[in-house]
This record gives sequence, C-alpha cells and structure tokens, in this order.
Amino acid sequence: MECGLTLTHMNVKAGESIRVKGKVAPDAKSFALNLGRDGSDLLLHFNTRFDCQGDTWTIVCNSLSGGEWGEKLQEAEFPFQQGEETKVCVAFDAQEVVMKLPGDQEIKFSNQLGLEAVKFLSVEGDFGVKSIKSD
Repeated sequence: MECGLTLTHMNVKAGESIRVKGKVAPDAKSFALNLGRDGSDLLLHFNTRFDCQGDTWTIVCNSLSGGEWGEKLQEAEFPFQQGEETKVCVAFDAQEVVMKLPGDQEIKFSNQLGLEAVKFLSVEGDFGVKSIKSD
C-alpha cells in the first residue's frame, strides 16, 4: 500500500509541534515523513525502514539542503509495527529537532538548516495518514 500526502503553505514555527497519526500498512517496507521549507530544503527526512535499501528495522534521519543530503543519523531502536496505528510528534527550534515516537522513545536530530518555520510536509510510503495537527 503506497500512499502519499503533501501539504504546502504551512506556517509551523520553532517551538511548535506537528503530530502525524496514521496506520502502517500490514506489509510495509518503509514510510517517510518530510518537513521543511519545500521539497528540496528539508529540516527533517524521517525514514522508517522495515526492510528497505539494505536496512531492516531501522530509522534514518537526514536533512536536505538545495537537493544535497546532510549528515544522517541511524537509530536501531524501532518502535513501529506493521499493520498497527501509530503517531509521531515532531517539535523543533533553531538548533534541534525532537521526535517523540511510540513507547516513549525520543530521537534528537540537529537542525542542520537552522530553519525557524516549516512550510512543507509530506508523508510517503506504506503509511495511511489519519490526522495531522500542529500546536
């Protein structure tokens, strides 16, 4: 089940958060959440890999600036389950992005672009979005 959703013209500022709720496909290979200025300047590329690109049960975080990938972070602790509902909460400031995941897991990632507002969000892959909220 390959899904996709893109939101533009958002205005989520540093200090605020974005919550994405949805359901992972029963046969999921991967899904990604992208936040940034636009599709070529991403504050965060959050990629969950159940079995994709040579990785299994791994989370990869990266940034994208002008189409160039930054320094990635790989996280082996993997709280997602195929076929289950889940949510991801992302908060950020000018220095850091904090992702709150199921099971009280938290991942911190450097704000490599120094962005102070998110205008763009996309969800790709084997994940059906049920709701998106910002606060």
